[in-house]
Amino acid sequence: MRGGAVTLAERVRERADRGEEWDVVVASDMLDLATFRGLVGETVARLPTVVYFHENQLTYPVREGVELDLHFAFTNLTTALAADEVWFNSAYHRDEWLGAMPEWLGRMPEPRLEGAVKTVAGKCRVEHPGIDWPQEERPQRRAGPLRIVWAARWEFDKAPERLFAALEQLDEAGTDFRVSVLGQGYRRVPEVFAWARERFSHQIERWGYAESREEYLRALAETDVVVSTADHEFFGLAVVEAVAAGAFPVVPRRLAYPEVLSEEEGFFYGAADAATGDDRGEEVEALARRLGELARRVEDGGRSGLWQGDEDRGRRVVRRFAWQARAAAMDERLARLAERLND
Repeated sequence: MRGGAVTLAERVRERADRGEEWDVVVASDMLDLATFRGLVGETVARLPTVVYFHENQLTYPVREGVELDLHFAFTNLTTALAADEVWFNSAYHRDEWLGAMPEWLGRMPEPRLEGAVKTVAGKCRVEHPGIDWPQEERPQRRAGPLRIVWAARWEFDKAPERLFAALEQLDEAGTDFRVSVLGQGYRRVPEVFAWARERFSHQIERWGYAESREEYLRALAETDVVVSTADHEFFGLAVVEAVAAGAFPVVPRRLAYPEVLSEEEGFFYGAADAATGDDRGEEVEALARRLGELARRVEDGGRSGLWQGDEDRGRRVVRRFAWQARAAAMDERLARLAERLND
């Protein structure tokens, strides 16, 4: 984020000098767009420009004891000011970012740029991302107990400790289940993963990062339920992919999930105003109860019992995120923007 705009501007200028042309610039929020437009040369700087916020550096969670680098948050702001349109991957993300801006700007010395929030808000749109739609036919369900998948980065903001606490309650209640814990670990993997691998050794089906995209999709297709315990989620791509593959979602009633899953009753646990952090004991209990209910449905009626006879319900809810639909909508919006600004 500090130096990428300089390098990218140099490379684009080189290609422009060779005669290459473009219709529109689409940038990630991790690009310092103001610097890029200032350095790239007049021809490209005049192009219609969209910045896509898939995350942001102001409300992105940081580990306890780590200070947020507000230089990156300011880069997000100047990038949004430099763009013609600002796209967010969810309304939740847009509203959280815009809502956090006034307090943050209020800590700055004069002048505090109060008008910046209003300026940026007028440019904002929600453009949900897309997914590659899986094959329509799911493999036949293998006999056995409820199969649960949790797929996320192995980091603190995904709150894995709540998943394992709920599974422990489920196990102590005598409920049979199998679990796949998928995702990538980085330098500081929460210690709870090592404990959980031993604690649930007899229930684990898959553990860790899938070796290939095909293996990952196979894991989603074979599961019954996808669980999220996240404290932070701007969209929930892994959950949407799992639901598209046929999994029943069990997610907290907050973050972007109510928007993404259309407030579909039965997919949520806990309260919308649940407390933050490790004190979400009520969410753990609600998750364990919900998984217990779904385990009994599977025991009584397999996949049809799980979905109460409507196995395609989840896929209908998330079908609007298939790239066939999202790419066409985004292309149309970009074309309209380019036409308007080039008139």
